[in-house]
Amino acid sequence: MERLKCTISYDGSGFAGFQVQPGQRTVQGMLEKALAKIHKGEAIRIQASGRTDTGVHAVGQVIHFDTPLTIPEQNWKRAINTLLPDDVHIIHIEKVCDSFHARYSVKQKEYHYIVLNREEPDVFRHNYVLHFPKSLNIEAIKAACKHLEGTHDFTTFSSAKSTVKGSKVRTLYHASCKKKENDIEFVFRGSGFLYNMVRIMVSALLDVGIGKRNPEDIPALLAAKERGKLGKTISPNGLYLWEVSYPEQGEEKDFRA
Repeated sequence: MERLKCTISYDGSGFAGFQVQPGQRTVQGMLEKALAKIHKGEAIRIQASGRTDTGVHAVGQVIHFDTPLTIPEQNWKRAINTLLPDDVHIIHIEKVCDSFHARYSVKQKEYHYIVLNREEPDVFRHNYVLHFPKSLNIEAIKAACKHLEGTHDFTTFSSAKSTVKGSKVRTLYHASCKKKENDIEFVFRGSGFLYNMVRIMVSALLDVGIGKRNPEDIPALLAAKERGKLGKTISPNGLYLWEVSYPEQGEEKDFRA
Protein backbone atom coordinates (compact mmCIF):
# COMPACT_ATOMS: atom_id res chain seq x y z
CA MET A 1 0.00 0.00 0.00
CA GLU A 2 1.15 3.54 -0.77
CA ARG A 3 0.06 6.67 1.07
CA LEU A 4 -0.58 9.77 -1.03
CA LYS A 5 -0.81 13.34 0.25
CA CYS A 6 -2.94 15.70 -1.88
CA THR A 7 -3.23 19.48 -1.71
CA ILE A 8 -6.63 20.55 -3.01
CA SER A 9 -8.64 23.71 -3.62
CA TYR A 10 -12.39 24.06 -3.82
CA ASP A 11 -15.18 26.59 -4.13
CA GLY A 12 -17.29 25.84 -1.06
CA SER A 13 -20.42 27.62 -2.28
CA GLY A 14 -21.68 24.53 -4.12
CA PHE A 15 -21.03 22.06 -1.30
CA ALA A 16 -22.78 21.16 1.94
CA GLY A 17 -19.37 21.27 3.64
CA PHE A 18 -16.40 18.94 3.36
CA GLN A 19 -17.54 15.88 5.28
CA VAL A 20 -19.68 13.17 3.65
CA GLN A 21 -23.40 13.51 4.44
CA PRO A 22 -26.16 11.26 3.08
CA GLY A 23 -27.96 12.85 0.14
CA GLN A 24 -25.73 15.95 0.16
CA ARG A 25 -23.09 17.17 -2.27
CA THR A 26 -19.81 17.30 -0.32
CA VAL A 27 -16.12 17.68 -1.15
CA GLN A 28 -15.23 14.37 0.49
CA GLY A 29 -18.04 12.68 -1.38
CA MET A 30 -16.77 13.93 -4.75
CA LEU A 31 -13.18 12.91 -4.02
CA GLU A 32 -14.12 9.42 -2.81
CA LYS A 33 -16.42 8.93 -5.80
CA ALA A 34 -13.51 9.76 -8.14
CA LEU A 35 -11.15 7.42 -6.26
CA ALA A 36 -13.70 4.59 -6.35
CA LYS A 37 -13.80 4.84 -10.17
CA ILE A 38 -10.01 4.65 -10.38
CA HIS A 39 -10.04 1.63 -8.02
CA LYS A 40 -12.68 -0.25 -10.06
CA GLY A 41 -15.46 0.34 -7.51
CA GLU A 42 -13.43 -0.28 -4.35
CA ALA A 43 -14.23 2.27 -1.61
CA ILE A 44 -11.23 4.44 -0.70
CA ARG A 45 -11.57 6.61 2.40
CA ILE A 46 -9.76 9.91 2.58
CA GLN A 47 -8.53 11.74 5.68
CA ALA A 48 -8.45 15.55 5.70
CA SER A 49 -6.56 18.13 7.75
CA GLY A 50 -9.97 19.21 9.04
CA ARG A 51 -13.56 19.69 7.96
CA THR A 52 -14.89 22.92 6.49
CA ASP A 53 -18.52 24.02 6.78
CA THR A 54 -21.07 24.75 4.06
CA GLY A 55 -19.91 27.78 2.06
CA VAL A 56 -16.29 27.74 3.30
CA HIS A 57 -13.64 27.68 0.57
CA ALA A 58 -10.16 26.15 0.44
CA VAL A 59 -7.03 27.30 -1.35
CA GLY A 60 -4.79 24.66 0.24
CA GLN A 61 -6.73 21.92 2.01
CA VAL A 62 -4.72 18.70 2.53
CA ILE A 63 -5.96 15.11 2.42
CA HIS A 64 -4.35 11.67 2.34
CA PHE A 65 -5.44 8.22 1.26
CA ASP A 66 -3.93 4.75 0.99
CA THR A 67 -3.93 2.84 -2.28
CA PRO A 68 -2.77 -0.57 -3.54
CA LEU A 69 -2.11 0.97 -6.97
CA THR A 70 1.34 2.09 -8.11
CA ILE A 71 0.95 5.12 -10.37
CA PRO A 72 3.32 8.11 -10.87
CA GLU A 73 2.21 11.22 -8.96
CA GLN A 74 1.50 13.30 -12.07
CA ASN A 75 -0.67 10.53 -13.50
CA TRP A 76 -2.59 10.37 -10.21
CA LYS A 77 -3.20 14.10 -10.37
CA ARG A 78 -4.41 13.94 -13.97
CA ALA A 79 -6.63 10.90 -13.36
CA ILE A 80 -8.39 12.32 -10.30
CA ASN A 81 -8.87 15.83 -11.76
CA THR A 82 -10.44 14.33 -14.90
CA LEU A 83 -13.13 12.77 -12.67
CA LEU A 84 -13.74 15.79 -10.43
CA PRO A 85 -16.25 18.61 -11.01
CA ASP A 86 -14.99 22.09 -11.89
CA ASP A 87 -15.34 23.44 -8.32
CA VAL A 88 -12.76 21.11 -6.75
CA HIS A 89 -9.21 20.57 -8.01
CA ILE A 90 -6.09 18.62 -7.01
CA ILE A 91 -3.14 21.05 -7.01
CA HIS A 92 -0.37 18.69 -5.93
CA ILE A 93 0.12 15.01 -5.09
CA GLU A 94 3.12 13.36 -3.46
CA LYS A 95 3.94 10.01 -1.92
CA VAL A 96 4.50 10.14 1.84
CA CYS A 97 5.50 7.63 4.52
CA ASP A 98 2.93 5.71 6.56
CA SER A 99 3.48 7.89 9.63
CA PHE A 100 2.06 10.95 7.83
CA HIS A 101 -1.53 11.83 8.71
CA ALA A 102 -3.32 14.78 7.08
CA ARG A 103 -4.98 15.71 10.38
CA TYR A 104 -2.74 14.51 13.20
CA SER A 105 0.58 15.58 11.65
CA VAL A 106 -0.44 19.23 11.15
CA LYS A 107 2.08 21.80 12.39
CA GLN A 108 -0.02 24.90 11.69
CA LYS A 109 -2.96 26.15 9.65
CA GLU A 110 -3.63 29.47 7.99
CA TYR A 111 -7.08 30.93 7.33
CA HIS A 112 -8.01 34.11 5.47
CA TYR A 113 -11.30 35.97 5.73
CA ILE A 114 -12.26 38.61 3.17
CA VAL A 115 -14.66 41.49 3.86
CA LEU A 116 -16.02 43.80 1.16
CA ASN A 117 -16.19 47.14 2.98
CA ARG A 118 -18.26 49.50 0.86
CA GLU A 119 -21.86 50.66 0.66
CA GLU A 120 -22.88 48.60 -2.37
CA PRO A 121 -22.64 44.80 -2.49
CA ASP A 122 -20.91 43.03 -5.38
CA VAL A 123 -23.38 40.53 -6.83
CA PHE A 124 -20.54 38.64 -8.53
CA ARG A 125 -18.68 38.05 -5.25
CA HIS A 126 -21.67 37.29 -3.05
CA ASN A 127 -20.41 33.77 -2.27
CA TYR A 128 -16.79 34.81 -1.73
CA VAL A 129 -16.79 37.80 0.62
CA LEU A 130 -18.75 39.22 3.55
CA HIS A 131 -20.41 42.47 2.51
CA PHE A 132 -20.01 44.92 5.40
CA PRO A 133 -21.17 48.47 4.51
CA LYS A 134 -20.31 50.25 7.80
CA SER A 135 -17.24 52.45 8.20
CA LEU A 136 -14.36 50.68 9.99
CA ASN A 137 -11.41 51.86 12.08
CA ILE A 138 -8.65 49.64 10.67
CA GLU A 139 -6.03 50.76 13.20
CA ALA A 140 -8.30 49.71 16.09
CA ILE A 141 -8.84 46.31 14.44
CA LYS A 142 -5.07 45.85 14.03
CA ALA A 143 -4.56 46.64 17.73
CA ALA A 144 -7.24 44.08 18.67
CA CYS A 145 -5.56 41.46 16.48
CA LYS A 146 -2.40 41.72 18.57
CA HIS A 147 -4.38 40.78 21.70
CA LEU A 148 -5.52 37.55 19.98
CA GLU A 149 -1.98 36.43 19.26
CA GLY A 150 -0.35 33.99 21.67
CA THR A 151 -1.54 30.95 23.63
CA HIS A 152 -5.05 31.33 25.07
CA ASP A 153 -8.19 29.41 25.95
CA PHE A 154 -10.44 30.34 23.00
CA THR A 155 -13.73 29.07 24.49
CA THR A 156 -15.34 32.52 24.05
CA PHE A 157 -14.38 32.40 20.37
CA SER A 158 -15.65 28.85 19.77
CA SER A 159 -19.11 27.60 18.81
CA ALA A 160 -21.23 26.42 21.74
CA LYS A 161 -21.92 23.39 19.51
CA SER A 162 -18.23 22.46 19.42
CA THR A 163 -17.66 18.75 19.93
CA VAL A 164 -14.03 19.21 20.99
CA LYS A 165 -13.39 17.34 24.20
CA GLY A 166 -10.71 18.55 26.58
CA SER A 167 -8.68 21.73 26.31
CA LYS A 168 -9.72 24.65 24.13
CA VAL A 169 -6.28 26.20 24.46
CA ARG A 170 -4.77 27.08 21.10
CA THR A 171 -1.77 29.11 19.97
CA LEU A 172 -2.32 31.88 17.44
CA TYR A 173 1.05 32.72 15.87
CA HIS A 174 -0.30 35.51 13.69
CA ALA A 175 -3.46 37.63 13.49
CA SER A 176 -3.66 40.62 11.17
CA CYS A 177 -5.84 42.66 8.87
CA LYS A 178 -5.02 44.81 5.88
CA LYS A 179 -7.14 47.01 3.66
CA LYS A 180 -6.67 47.17 -0.10
CA GLU A 181 -9.17 49.42 -1.86
CA ASN A 182 -12.57 48.12 -0.65
CA ASP A 183 -11.33 44.73 0.54
CA ILE A 184 -10.26 43.97 4.08
CA GLU A 185 -8.34 40.72 4.42
CA PHE A 186 -7.92 39.05 7.80
CA VAL A 187 -5.13 36.47 8.19
CA PHE A 188 -4.92 33.98 11.07
CA ARG A 189 -2.15 31.43 11.48
CA GLY A 190 -2.14 29.02 14.40
CA SER A 191 -1.48 25.57 15.83
CA GLY A 192 -5.14 24.67 15.40
CA PHE A 193 -8.59 26.21 15.36
CA LEU A 194 -11.82 25.43 17.20
CA TYR A 195 -15.21 25.09 15.49
CA ASN A 196 -16.26 28.49 14.01
CA MET A 197 -13.30 30.17 15.75
CA VAL A 198 -12.18 32.30 12.80
CA ARG A 199 -15.72 33.47 11.99
CA ILE A 200 -16.32 34.46 15.63
CA MET A 201 -12.97 36.27 15.87
CA VAL A 202 -13.74 38.27 12.73
CA SER A 203 -17.18 39.13 14.11
CA ALA A 204 -15.56 40.48 17.30
CA LEU A 205 -12.93 42.39 15.31
CA LEU A 206 -15.61 44.04 13.18
CA ASP A 207 -17.33 45.09 16.43
CA VAL A 208 -14.05 46.79 17.35
CA GLY A 209 -13.92 48.40 13.92
CA ILE A 210 -17.32 50.07 14.32
CA GLY A 211 -16.57 51.18 17.89
CA LYS A 212 -18.92 48.73 19.59
CA ARG A 213 -15.91 47.30 21.46
CA ASN A 214 -12.40 48.48 22.26
CA PRO A 215 -9.21 46.57 21.34
CA GLU A 216 -8.52 46.28 25.08
CA ASP A 217 -11.74 44.24 25.51
CA ILE A 218 -10.16 41.19 23.84
CA PRO A 219 -8.14 39.94 26.86
CA ALA A 220 -11.26 40.11 29.07
CA LEU A 221 -13.28 38.20 26.45
CA LEU A 222 -10.61 35.50 26.32
CA ALA A 223 -10.51 35.28 30.10
CA ALA A 224 -14.31 34.97 30.36
CA LYS A 225 -14.35 31.60 28.51
CA GLU A 226 -18.00 32.19 27.68
CA ARG A 227 -19.39 32.07 24.11
CA GLY A 228 -22.40 34.21 25.12
CA LYS A 229 -20.14 37.25 25.57
CA LEU A 230 -19.93 37.66 21.78
CA GLY A 231 -22.48 38.15 19.02
CA LYS A 232 -23.45 35.92 16.14
CA THR A 233 -21.13 33.75 14.07
CA ILE A 234 -20.76 35.60 10.78
CA SER A 235 -21.15 34.24 7.25
CA PRO A 236 -18.91 31.41 6.02
CA ASN A 237 -18.75 32.97 2.55
CA GLY A 238 -15.62 35.07 3.15
CA LEU A 239 -13.66 32.26 4.82
CA TYR A 240 -10.79 30.40 3.11
CA LEU A 241 -8.63 27.55 4.44
CA TRP A 242 -5.47 29.01 2.95
CA GLU A 243 -2.61 26.69 3.84
CA VAL A 244 -1.85 23.65 6.00
CA SER A 245 1.77 23.17 7.08
CA TYR A 246 3.61 20.06 8.23
CA PRO A 247 7.09 19.50 9.74
CA GLU A 248 9.85 19.52 7.13
CA GLN A 249 13.26 17.87 6.95
CA GLY A 250 15.36 18.88 9.95
CA GLU A 251 12.28 19.49 12.07
CA GLU A 252 10.53 16.96 14.28
CA LYS A 253 9.50 14.73 11.37
CA ASP A 254 10.03 14.48 7.65
CA PHE A 255 7.13 12.61 6.06
CA ARG A 256 8.49 12.22 2.56
CA ALA A 257 8.39 8.67 1.25
